[in-house]
Amino acid sequence: MARSSPTSIDGPAGKLELVQEVANPQGPLFDSGFCAVVCHPHPLYGGTMDNKVVTTLARAYRELGVPTVRFNFRGVGGSEGVHDNAAGEADDLQAVAEWLQAQLPDSRLLLAGFSFGTAVVAAGSSRLGAHHITLIAPPVERYSFAPQGHFACPALVILGDDDELVDLQSTRKWAEQLTSSVEILVVAGASHFFDGQLSALSNQLTPMLLEALL
Repeated sequence: MARSSPTSIDGPAGKLELVQEVANPQGPLFDSGFCAVVCHPHPLYGGTMDNKVVTTLARAYRELGVPTVRFNFRGVGGSEGVHDNAAGEADDLQAVAEWLQAQLPDSRLLLAGFSFGTAVVAAGSSRLGAHHITLIAPPVERYSFAPQGHFACPALVILGDDDELVDLQSTRKWAEQLTSSVEILVVAGASHFFDGQLSALSNQLTPMLLEALL
């Protein structure tokens, strides 16, 4: 799988635009059988697959040696359809994940999202049989996350301690009360969009992902 310009696949509401990210052959997880899909923040507030946190996430997986796809939800960029408040977007995620795993038979699926994208990941993780999920700045007070009190797979929850949109303390308390395996990373000085803290995010995220996936 090579990095490419955006391409399109058939989705439940029309074409879905995506970008494939080549796996680093020197990465410690190369040929490990993993593949990853990354979901972007809220479409109605400018969220796209080119968001800087999304591309940082994709790069982290890629450098670890994991083939990765990021994509635009319905109604964003070259993707057809209209925004559906996370429900239809979960169907979009399913279409992309199934397409990716068809390219990589017997692969184990990793899901990651930022902000609104975490709600989509949370909704899709169980039905897609995800092996691990990464949730950056999950808006748990706005969307349903693990309503049964647990995820079906281990999770990494990443928060900024200066997030102006997601409350650190209540979100951390929610994560700590999950009965499934969850790790929590708090990035010091990080706002919701990790302005000026993308390197810190990457430097702390990558070793935690590696430890979780080895």
